[in-house]
Amino acid sequence: MSKSSQAVFQFSTPEIEVERAVSELRYGRPVLLNAGARRLATFALDCVAPSVYDQFAAATEDRHALLLTAPRASRLGLVTDGDILAPLSGITFDQASRLAYSLGADAPRSWQQADQLASQSAELARLALLLPAMVVADVSDMADRFAGCCELSASRLKGADVARQRFDQVVRTRVPLKDLGDADFVVFRGGLAQKDQVAIVVGKPDVSKTVPIRIHSSCITGDLCGSLKCDCGDQLRNGLALLKSAGGGVLLYLDQEGRGTGIGAKMRAYGYQHLGLDTIDADAELGLREDHRRYEAAVAMLQHLKIDRVAVYTNNPTKIEGLRLGGIQVEARAAVNGRVTAENENYLRTKTLRAGHMMDLASLVAAE
Repeated sequence: MSKSSQAVFQFSTPEIEVERAVSELRYGRPVLLNAGARRLATFALDCVAPSVYDQFAAATEDRHALLLTAPRASRLGLVTDGDILAPLSGITFDQASRLAYSLGADAPRSWQQADQLASQSAELARLALLLPAMVVADVSDMADRFAGCCELSASRLKGADVARQRFDQVVRTRVPLKDLGDADFVVFRGGLAQKDQVAIVVGKPDVSKTVPIRIHSSCITGDLCGSLKCDCGDQLRNGLALLKSAGGGVLLYLDQEGRGTGIGAKMRAYGYQHLGLDTIDADAELGLREDHRRYEAAVAMLQHLKIDRVAVYTNNPTKIEGLRLGGIQVEARAAVNGRVTAENENYLRTKTLRAGHMMDLASLVAAE
């Protein structure tokens, strides 16, 4: 076979390029983010070694700066129109880390508004499940110093949205569940990073009619270990019981630990909650918004199951919005609650008063 007729594998789709950049970030290596002729070198403080931080400072001739997202800037007492950049010349790794996500840090003495390209580095961190504490430097005139780094066009980040919507069914298997009888576990694989997501089909729902469903985001501490700080474990088990009582339905179990921030960020936030912050302010100290979850996977799974009309067991209006944006008809909504405890009452109050969850907390507390 001649060289011209040999098959060549081409792996350069937008989502693949984003996945490679995300992988490099998680390994603690810089990535080049470009827009036209501009080149921005960036890495995440969350997982980089101090020696790499020092090498980066030297390579960029101390032009590097720290991206502070709008939530973090606000927690530092700064009034801004969005994300900001704080210069890092003469700032050590430990000092930069403290400024990025430590409680009680002083605000930077000087800063400027972040441009769009710098702010887009935070989206890479979100996709990588890292804190958005990104060190950036414009290296347009010295990009050759970063020739060995992965490079990504910022426009490719839009392609990542498309990747999140493509899923394939891997397997469907019967699993007998305590108090529920037989259920089908349907495993889907896809989206960015090809994560496995699970649909638990309880009973025999009629997909030609409105199907009861519950969207449940994974919670290792609550679902598996019975944490008293949240109501997730109760909601999981009560949601399954409600589906059985309704004559059958589907629970979509999504890999979205910590409201989409990952287990590392969740544990950092727990540490701040122990010091008196509520869940939203604790996340803001880490530069995070109040909820990073996405629901394209839920929509794709329902479409594979040939379900287009649903009644949702949820207290969270953003889940309903996510389904409707994906073309799923939401015809009804019912609450699913857990037990109120001394440990989770403030958490539930925050979800109700600050995150807009549809819960009658006063009645729940009175019932305990």
